[in-house]
Amino acid sequence: MTSPDLPIPLDRFAELENGLRLHYLDIGKGPVVVWLHGSGPGASGYSNFKGNYPAFAEAGYRNIVLDLPGFGRSDKPADAHYNLDFFVANLHAFLKAIGVERCTLLGNSLGGAIALGQALAHPETVERLILMAPGGVEERETYFRMEGIVRMVETFAKGPMGPAEMRHVMSLQVFDPALLDDAIINERSAIAPSQPANLFSTMMVPNMTERLHEIEAPIFGFWGTDDKFNPHTGALKVLANARHARMILLNQCGHWVQVEHRELFNRNCIDFLTKG
Repeated sequence: MTSPDLPIPLDRFAELENGLRLHYLDIGKGPVVVWLHGSGPGASGYSNFKGNYPAFAEAGYRNIVLDLPGFGRSDKPADAHYNLDFFVANLHAFLKAIGVERCTLLGNSLGGAIALGQALAHPETVERLILMAPGGVEERETYFRMEGIVRMVETFAKGPMGPAEMRHVMSLQVFDPALLDDAIINERSAIAPSQPANLFSTMMVPNMTERLHEIEAPIFGFWGTDDKFNPHTGALKVLANARHARMILLNQCGHWVQVEHRELFNRNCIDFLTKG
């Protein structure tokens, strides 16, 4: 069980058929948008998206903000292999458990890779995709050469991460580290010690570039050209291989476009959802 004292909201739990309990926020009414956060020590749906989903709720959407297994308030099995198949299987089981048959998947980084994986494995469940610097369009070795991921893995491996270590890692997440207030650092450093040691070592995500043409759902994406975790050239791979895709590239933007350019992100996503 995750401590109730974590500095992130406590809302609802879904128990999957395999016994995993996943925590999620459920905000608003209307067509469903499922929010899938990125990886990294201390990540949660709330810390990734707290500046975004309220605007979507106000625009008439039901927002399911999930804590992926291994993250946030969700279960963190120490014996799991945290590969893409694991995450997709549990996302699909989660959607079934909460009675969502079809939705928009909105994913950042690892969450973007999971959204692509779900669209390939279970296309009937995905109406649209909104992706922010998604994983799954490079080989694993490419990601693990990126400055941000190198620093993240090295720091996590040294042991428990307090606020200073968390800020050291997350300063590469954004173009302007001044955006990282104490609240977000404290949210993540409170969760990180509860995450299993094998979370990142077993995180295998295949390169899905050559399968993107199979996805029928429209794709709308964002990428910062100063991203130090996922190379922004991935945006061109999405455009070259997906059937229905458009991307916004932003300078002076790192890996967290939804935080770094909040109003632009919210406005363009809602326009995509309402007008196509």
